[in-house]
Amino acid sequence: MTKRIALGVDVGGTGIKAAPVNLKNGKFLAERYRIPTPQPSTPAAVVKAIARCITEFKPGPEVPIGITFPGVILHGVVMTAANVDDSWVGVNLEHLVRDRIGRDVTVLNDGDAAGYGEFKYGAAHGEDGVVFLATLGTGIGTALIADGQLVANTEFGHLIINGEDAEEYAAESARERHGLDWDAWIAHLQRYFEEIEKLLWPDLIIVGGGVSKSHHMFLPHLKLRAPIVPAELLNGAGIVGAAAVAALLHQRGELRAKDAKNREKQAAQHLAKKVKKPEK
Repeated sequence: MTKRIALGVDVGGTGIKAAPVNLKNGKFLAERYRIPTPQPSTPAAVVKAIARCITEFKPGPEVPIGITFPGVILHGVVMTAANVDDSWVGVNLEHLVRDRIGRDVTVLNDGDAAGYGEFKYGAAHGEDGVVFLATLGTGIGTALIADGQLVANTEFGHLIINGEDAEEYAAESARERHGLDWDAWIAHLQRYFEEIEKLLWPDLIIVGGGVSKSHHMFLPHLKLRAPIVPAELLNGAGIVGAAAVAALLHQRGELRAKDAKNREKQAAQHLAKKVKKPEK
């Protein structure tokens, strides 16, 4: 594997998936590897499964590794946990994986990974300004990209809409749970995305999740200021986005290290000029 490749691992409530990603085009370089998420999904069991996914592809030390997780992530620490064991809260996932496989990894929220993947290689490729992604499924996962920068851990699936959590009001699961027909659900989505537009003024809205395969049934009927389009990467978005973010942070780290080395060299040269050679 070369520097134009990164490995993405996508941790979900039912499955853990991984694949090496070509950073030039966002395509998988090998068939996606998938194993069931251990039950109970405790930290020790899940980290063992993550390590298994990573070793399946034998990435070299120069290959960045990105891992998604269904929860808010701050500096590698799991702050909330959705669809996995509650014992995850407060656990440093980056440290656990590093201790298990002997190398650094990047961990990020699964919605953020999907959003960044769409920005780099999918429906928002080349888009300037503010891009908002919502994945409609059991809940509503969100991601926000502003002028090419990922704004991590947005939780716009938990806005209060008509006195309800937005996930309870507008997620695909809400449509199924309440037996809403398409017209009724479209009205709920319209209300939700109107709130998003008031808060963020996005230039583009992307809708992902399994229901996006039926986008023709509801997206054309939403009346919004911003264009609203279906996601393009589908189930691969998490893997691709995790790989891309890991590669970006890896590159930044290399540049910082190079810059620090140059500064040390310049300081040494400056000091050498100031120190006079002893007279003979």
